[in-house]
Amino acid sequence: MISDAEVIGIVVLAASCCVSGLALIWLRRARASGACLFLGGAMFLAGALALANGDTQVALLTTGAVLLLPLALTCYPRVELHHPVDVAALVVVSGAGVVAVAGPAVSGSGARADFLLAAGIVVVCVLVLHTWWKVERAEGDERRALVWMTLSVGVGVVSLFVVAFTNDGAGEPGDRLQVAFATCYALFGLIGPALYVGLRRPEIVDVRGLVVRGVVLLTAVVLYMAIYATAQGALEVLGDRVPSVGTMAFLAALAAITFHPFQVAMRGVIDELLFGTRPDPLGAASHVAANIGDDPELALQAIREALVLPHAELRVDGRTIASSGAAVPHTRALPLPLGADHVGELVLGLRAGDLGLTADDTRVLRLATPLLAQTLRALALAEDLQESREQTITAIEEERRRLRRDLHDGLGPRLSGIAFTSDAVRNSMRHDPDAAEELLRTLRAETVNAIGEIRRLAYAMRPPALDELGLVPALIQQAGSLRTADGRAFSVTIDAAIPPLTAAVEVAAYRILVEGLTNAARHSGSDVARAALSLVGDALLLEVQDSGRSDAAWVTGVGVSSMRERAAELGGTLEAGPTGDGGFVRAVLPLNLLNLPGR
Repeated sequence: MISDAEVIGIVVLAASCCVSGLALIWLRRARASGACLFLGGAMFLAGALALANGDTQVALLTTGAVLLLPLALTCYPRVELHHPVDVAALVVVSGAGVVAVAGPAVSGSGARADFLLAAGIVVVCVLVLHTWWKVERAEGDERRALVWMTLSVGVGVVSLFVVAFTNDGAGEPGDRLQVAFATCYALFGLIGPALYVGLRRPEIVDVRGLVVRGVVLLTAVVLYMAIYATAQGALEVLGDRVPSVGTMAFLAALAAITFHPFQVAMRGVIDELLFGTRPDPLGAASHVAANIGDDPELALQAIREALVLPHAELRVDGRTIASSGAAVPHTRALPLPLGADHVGELVLGLRAGDLGLTADDTRVLRLATPLLAQTLRALALAEDLQESREQTITAIEEERRRLRRDLHDGLGPRLSGIAFTSDAVRNSMRHDPDAAEELLRTLRAETVNAIGEIRRLAYAMRPPALDELGLVPALIQQAGSLRTADGRAFSVTIDAAIPPLTAAVEVAAYRILVEGLTNAARHSGSDVARAALSLVGDALLLEVQDSGRSDAAWVTGVGVSSMRERAAELGGTLEAGPTGDGGFVRAVLPLNLLNLPGR
């Protein structure tokens, strides 16, 4: 008699099969398997409902368990009707299922167990051989799908074996045993979702790693159960009595202590049998340390060779800068210490059968990641230096182009005019002295203008007052010549406490402060302003404050744009605008030019 708990387990199995079968049909990649799985779930559900209503006939359950579910596994993930192996597997599984269902109806219900046992043995043998054959022929995603199926079926079979093994068979099954069988039926419900995952997302986790761990665990459990039972039997035979509770507790404690080390040893053996010898940690660390140089691709290749990894990749700020090996679906990422401005990571592809990096791999990578980070920082500095050189050369060429244009378009025509005027003076000096005198006056005026043009070009490169007076005196001199829009004298107070500055910072500070004071004199409506220069950390702070009362937003013009561009050229910032106490200009210029962008 099947208990209510077992009926619930069968309902769970039926629901899983029906939903998963419909999902496979919807995928349009395993319709035959999905249809058999759905029909099997329907049979399980109908059989469970019949049992719940007191019907003891189990033909519906037999149809689902021995015929339709094995057919779903045989057809998964695809069946080739033109191949004799597939056809033979389908014929044998179908025939065994039909015999299991129809046999008791012909020979009587008393022979049901014999028919089920015989059909079950045939179906299991055919499924094992057929699945093995398909796995050997399959590649890529199809092989992973078959491994997912094998894993799910194995979970159900192992659970059923454990329950059957622990049942002593004496008397009626108790509530705990009924719940255990119900759990087994529910675990067989994992088959449907596993079939779907195997087709839809086979790379969601490396199923080979799950298989390896499952094989290791199952081997350890079976072996320890056999050793424990053998020890108990030996003690009972030798002592002519059942071993005491203390003796069995000691054996259980001994088994618990050695269980994990045995698993680790078994994992190493199975790893080596399935995937080859793993690297020695000390040798791997030595190999990595000796081969990480300035080339990140060679460094990644050294890591892959040392740890026998299929893929390695370096990323900085989400951008791949180097990679080695073929990409794999399962990876692990390790952070690289590149500072606060950049985010780096080392992405490693997992070996076949691994769910993560081993402890030995992690220890080796702890030594490798700082070396890789150092390599990346060196490359970044080299790139910055190259970019700085390119920017310097570009700036020099732009300045040369500007000077050439100014000389050609400005000073060149003026000097040509002076030469032509000199020729005219020479030609008219004897026969028309008055005209010659007028030409000489023109010649002198042009010469004065040429001198002014030369001074303007020199001033554009660097104000002469900076070399003649220094920064602060040059600012005082320039401020003394300022007037308001209505012609009043403009009073400026300058506060400065600064060390000697580099030429670039000095010129930028002078031009920003002069432009800020000039704007204050023209537009603030006030005749008083203050300028200040001070050090804030490794930067120079420039401030201009007037006492105007305009609260209207400033319209960014040529003056403010020019000041902002000069600050940006040195990697600094500039703010300008009105306040309740007057307008302000505040600029911050870094003093350490090696930290500038592009340097």
